[in-house]
Amino acid sequence: MVKPQPIAKLEPGDLVTEREAAASLGVAVRTLRNWRALRKGPHYRKIGTRLVRYHRADLAEFQRIMVGESGEAAA
Repeated sequence: MVKPQPIAKLEPGDLVTEREAAASLGVAVRTLRNWRALRKGPHYRKIGTRLVRYHRADLAEFQRIMVGESGEAAA
């Protein structure tokens, strides 16, 4: 049986808007929307029916993965 993992407490500023997430990743907001539709890109949270937020840690993890895949990791 899988044991539930504790949920980390969110601190103020942990969740960012689409615009903030796009700026931090260096992509357009439209790109984030396309990724969501294709079930790609960083993990996001849907609040209600329309509000989308990204967790800063998820954005950092996504960037780390993308740098590793592209082979541009710092030497």
